[in-house]
Amino acid sequence: MEGTQASWQPGWEIQSLSLVGFQKSPQLPYMAGSGPRGGGGAGGRGTDPERSCRGSGPALLPGPDPLAMLGKCRRKPIEEIGSIYDIQEKLGAGAFSEVFLAQERGSQRLVALKCIPKKALQGKEVAVENEIAVLRKIKHDNIVALEDVYETPTHLYLAMQLVTGGELFDRIVERGHYTERDASHLIHQVLEAMHYLHQLGIVHRDLKPENLLYATPFEDAKIMITDFGLSKIQSDGVMATACGTPGYVAPELLQQKPYGKAVDIWALGVISYILLCGYPPFYDENDSELFAQILKGEFEFDSPYWDDISDSAKDFIQQLLQRDPEKRYTCEQALQHPWISGDTALDKNIHGSVSEQIQKNFARTQWKRAFNATSFLRHIARMGTGLEAEEGAPGGPCGD
Repeated sequence: MEGTQASWQPGWEIQSLSLVGFQKSPQLPYMAGSGPRGGGGAGGRGTDPERSCRGSGPALLPGPDPLAMLGKCRRKPIEEIGSIYDIQEKLGAGAFSEVFLAQERGSQRLVALKCIPKKALQGKEVAVENEIAVLRKIKHDNIVALEDVYETPTHLYLAMQLVTGGELFDRIVERGHYTERDASHLIHQVLEAMHYLHQLGIVHRDLKPENLLYATPFEDAKIMITDFGLSKIQSDGVMATACGTPGYVAPELLQQKPYGKAVDIWALGVISYILLCGYPPFYDENDSELFAQILKGEFEFDSPYWDDISDSAKDFIQQLLQRDPEKRYTCEQALQHPWISGDTALDKNIHGSVSEQIQKNFARTQWKRAFNATSFLRHIARMGTGLEAEEGAPGGPCGD
């Protein structure tokens, strides 16, 4: 465990090769899959992604192609990525890859090009294959799409749909008017996308506000689910590997019990709570206390922050934050709740209090993320269970 902790960098959470943790460069759009801010800067036109991704580590040793297991992903073999895309600005960098704004030479279409050196994939082929397999199955208006996969002799490239509208919290803070009805509309969109995923047997396993991005900067922009680095195609009904982000993980996951789609519902309940008051239902500076709160499943609708919120909204959240996953709403049930499908969501402006609390409670969480991820793994280790984690990966991806 000590070796894993030493590999984490500030701004990273429990995740896989998916590039959660990019920092949005000034005047640049977010790439699909960007989340909490981490490292990364801006690059210039003509940047060579193969050179910049190459890094200073040792060269690949002779042996089997580390991407040999990725035959199912229909990657397109090419000699160099520059023959397909005009590489423009660097959008961000993670532990294993970098992302560039790129323009397809034929269609002039802009994409977020995720550049992964093959040497970084050694021992992690299954995680990449899983992410690509999941993304290949998905086609939904509220889910960021994987458009193409290319392979050169030295790199793997994922061409992702480019989203430019920014993060959920940023948009709420920036707007001058925000109501329960707005929150209900947001959650409705996420529920529709989750319902689609769950019907395909896909569990996201890392839903959180940072993974909800707006497609465009316009007022009527759709909300998009991104970052499928921890997602899993649920083949046998249950999963067991501990993964996720502290604060959004369901009680059954902390208990290391077999779990399923209900963990996504719990996370959406936490997000819904935050959207209506600006602070999380479970929080403590002491991480052991945080996990104890989650395990109990006890939370409050504190005055005065919840005084102007409808009883229907509170009931909706209570149904999603049921401690027992068997009693927790499914996506179908949540979509039928009157706060989502009816007219019970109030139209009173709550922007002032919500935006104030968002800025107060989430501004200082960026630097705490790596610490919380460490505490999460320590919690699991103390329970004497085996957490499947790849040595040296930031936060240890799910491996089941």
